[in-house]
Amino acid sequence: LAGLLVLSTHVLLGREVLQRGIIFIDLAIAQIAVLGVILPQQLGWPEGGWETQAAASAAALAGAFLLYSFERFWPRQQEALIGISFVLAASGGLLMSASNPHGAEHLQELLTGQLLWVRWSQLQWMAGLYALILLLWVFMGYGGRRFYVLFSLAVTASVQVVGVYLVFASLIIPALAIRKLPRTRGLVTGYLVGSLAYGGGLLISSVYDLPAGPVVVWLLAIIAVVAGLLMPRFSAQKA
Repeated sequence: LAGLLVLSTHVLLGREVLQRGIIFIDLAIAQIAVLGVILPQQLGWPEGGWETQAAASAAALAGAFLLYSFERFWPRQQEALIGISFVLAASGGLLMSASNPHGAEHLQELLTGQLLWVRWSQLQWMAGLYALILLLWVFMGYGGRRFYVLFSLAVTASVQVVGVYLVFASLIIPALAIRKLPRTRGLVTGYLVGSLAYGGGLLISSVYDLPAGPVVVWLLAIIAVVAGLLMPRFSAQKA
């Protein structure tokens, strides 16, 4: 269910990311949101409480406006600046966690996610936030800075459940598989690719006792490649 919720926004957002040509924006904002999650842990605030959500959202929104300024003022250097932002945020997370005896463990969770330990309370507020994002996307549009705000809010929620790796994979891999398809058919195919990967990945991880997040990432890539190979043949036969 957590995977399906993530896909509900990320397939749509990933398609827009590819069209804009800013591939690493998701990694950068996800890593900046991680800083917002680590800070409350360092201060001893309740894990998963409203303080953590507020800090993570504030960090991601600040990162979103920073990346928007890159697009507006330095468009030619935008991708390089996004990459630098990711490296700085990742390094900052390591520095902030250096004095915490459980810092490495927390960082590992934020990178690979904790799909098997997600709570219903997390899914409830996540579903409410995603519903709001999708409504704003449909009825208010996503031009200019609006895209960055909606993107940062979605990534802030998903990175705490599925981790940085799966955030990137859920955004980019289905979007790559459907990049040549018409909008409606492409989105349906993207959701199908993602759903099969999450369902199959969780099944494989439970059978072979493997970490769920990395398995889903690999299965996403494999299913996307297969879909990319089969779709042209299917379209040709249909024509």
